[in-house]
Parts: sequence; structure tokens; C-alpha cells
Amino acid sequence: MIITVANQKGGTGKTTTAYNLAYALSHEGKRVLLVDFDPQGNLTLCFGIEQPDRLKVSMFHIMNAIMSDELLPAPDQYLHSQGNIDLTPSNIELSIIEINLRDEMGGEKTLTTLLEPMKHQYDYIIIDTNPSLGLLTINALAASDSVLIPVNPQLWSATGLTQLLNIIIKVKKRINPRITIEGILMTMCDTRTLLYKEAFRLVQDHYGESIRIFESQIPLSVKVGEANFYSQSIMEFHPKSKVALAYQGLAKELMNHGY
Repeated sequence: MIITVANQKGGTGKTTTAYNLAYALSHEGKRVLLVDFDPQGNLTLCFGIEQPDRLKVSMFHIMNAIMSDELLPAPDQYLHSQGNIDLTPSNIELSIIEINLRDEMGGEKTLTTLLEPMKHQYDYIIIDTNPSLGLLTINALAASDSVLIPVNPQLWSATGLTQLLNIIIKVKKRINPRITIEGILMTMCDTRTLLYKEAFRLVQDHYGESIRIFESQIPLSVKVGEANFYSQSIMEFHPKSKVALAYQGLAKELMNHGY
């Protein structure tokens, strides 16, 4: 099962969700591959790799090898492991790949070439994307079975979400007919505020009949930032926190959905 975490808006909790969902699934005994597909490399930093720009092998090198029809690096050169979780890291060099993909025949399937042979090794592959609807995000969607969309009620925009959904529909029609929308995940929620209540109502009104909205909602908490600072999942940093429990609930929802 390959899941892309996507939203072209920044600040919606994509990286935090990818990282903590992976840990929640691993706590359920699942084997997970995390793919950092964002040139900012935030997921790589969360994983404890302190200087991503000094990596000898990253997503840049892997994608470049595929596009050049060269042999891929050996997996032990680019897979970093923590328990049941592996990571393919990224850094700013990946932004060069996005430029080169424009001239690549069949370039939208480049990531698929890497991940398809790896699917049998993992229960879940989770792709963290950059905040755009460019060629990297399209590559991720082309490789995926489903899309998980985090929405921050403080940054809610029906127009922005509609643009993402339109891209997913085009990818489904033209590149990857198996892709579905996993659901909308509300993140950074302060359920006491009128802003949250209004944003959640709008999400339900706009999309509730056609797209699943996860029952699990991720609370707003400074503990998340602290956990990221120490390169720990929230389950490791504060296992009894509401955020940790919410991500555990999200993992169970995914598994109960038949995956």
C-alpha cells in the first residue's frame, strides 16, 4: 500500500503526519518505508539525519540514476532504518530533479520505477511531498495507491483543496487509474475555537459526501514541535499525549479500512 501525503499548502502538517503515522503503524507491527520527496528534507531531519546536504546517496541520486538508465545504488546505501521503519532521505538537490523531469519522456513514472519492486517488502510506503502541485508531487501521485490530505483549519481554503483534487483526478485519468483519495485529515485542531468549528463545518459541507473525513483529528500541541526538534516521533517523546493517541487512532482507521 503506497500512500502519498499531499497538500500544496505549507503548514498543514504533511511531514509530521507522514512521520508519526509511520511510527503508529510500526507499533501495530507493520513494516513501513518512508519516502522523503520534498527538497526541504524535513522528514529526513525528523528521522535524525542532521546534515541531509552531506548525504552520499539521496533521492536525488536515485531519481537521477533511473532517468539516466543507470544501475541504482544498493539499498544499503540509501535506506536508513529505525526499527520497523526505513527511510529514503532527501535534500535540496532533489529540486534539480524537478527541473529535469520537464524534459524526461515518461518522467511522471520515475518514482514508480523505484517503488513498485519494493512494495512486497513493506506493508505501507508513505511519501512526504513538497507544498506544490509540481512534477515531484505528480510523480508521487503516479506511484501511489491513495492520497491522504492533511488540512489545517487555520489555513482552510476550499479553492486550494479543489486544485489538489483536480490534479488527482487528472492523474487518475491519464497516468495512474488505481489511485484513490484515502481521506482528509484535520490537523493542528483547537476544537474550542470558532475558527476550527467553522473550518470543519466547511470541509464537511464541501467534501463530506464524496471523501472520507477521518474521525481521528490531530490536536494543536507544542509537543509536536518539541518531538521534531529532538528527532523523535510523538509516540516516543510523549506517548500518552493527545497527539500520540490521535495518530494511533489514525493508524487503526487505515488498517480497519482494509489495508
